[in-house]
Amino acid sequence: MTTETGAGQWGTALSMSTAFFGLDCQVYMVKVSYEQKPFRREVMRTYGASVTPSPSMTTDIGRKINAEFPGTTGSLGCAISEAVEAAVKQPGYRYVLGSVLNQVLLHQSVIGLETKAALDKLGVKADLIIGCAGGGSNLGGLISPFVGEKLRGEADYDILAVEPASCPSLTRGKYAYDFCDTGRVCPLAKMYTLGSSFMPSANHAGGLRYHGMSTILSELYDQGLMRATSVEQTKVFEAAKLFAQTEGILPAPESSHAIRATIDEALKCKESGQAKNIVFGLTGTGYFDMVAYQKFNDGEMSDYIPTDEDIAKSLAQLPQVQG
Repeated sequence: MTTETGAGQWGTALSMSTAFFGLDCQVYMVKVSYEQKPFRREVMRTYGASVTPSPSMTTDIGRKINAEFPGTTGSLGCAISEAVEAAVKQPGYRYVLGSVLNQVLLHQSVIGLETKAALDKLGVKADLIIGCAGGGSNLGGLISPFVGEKLRGEADYDILAVEPASCPSLTRGKYAYDFCDTGRVCPLAKMYTLGSSFMPSANHAGGLRYHGMSTILSELYDQGLMRATSVEQTKVFEAAKLFAQTEGILPAPESSHAIRATIDEALKCKESGQAKNIVFGLTGTGYFDMVAYQKFNDGEMSDYIPTDEDIAKSLAQLPQVQG
């Protein structure tokens, strides 16, 4: 299994004969998250999981990635590749993707349905809906019932996807067929992508460090049914700190991307005098992300934005698909 959550990402080869946190659970956790999110790692180990930083030297694909990208901090694409290999090579194991794909967006649509029901009960219509976007399952689940109304012509909504400036697949990627994983063992998907070989910088929003985007969200974006923006992580944590001080909730770094954009959009309304009902997804708490908050509070956090050359180099390796 691989999963993208409100505060981290990992890849897992899961034995179907045990529970997720059973003794047969092998987790390939993205190396940067393994190092930056030690408390999440230890929760999994406490429940019996074996956790390995990815890319590792325990799989053929991991060794290949380490040779090609020496010193890499990994990505969700790397963890997916290693988890698939581990599942294929171990009898009785199965691999289940926990982010990006359609069934995951369907699963997370419960969040959107509950949000829509709450707004309807209050008699409030959302004008703008904002969510963080990495692989896209989080945002896709939030906006699903609203997009349904939009497609049927029943209502109109402004939908904004917020991604990290260090991994901007929607705002700077290409809409093309690409591999879902770095090791290129998974099927191709048409999506906005930076290229499966793109290695994002070691930012603190581990759950958003993915080279591509959900095929559903990619199609919506391509058709102009939603828009996207990218934000630097120092600005994200400024918003997170303000939110914590005013609301009493310490948000996850991933969720804080949506908070940053929400604050910015609210300030635009204040300047223009326009009134809007803005809904954003608060997808997780940041209590397992105190290393990141420490870096920010100590002034040790920096921003890295990939150059056009970085992205072009990765996109040049896209598979050539006839059609």
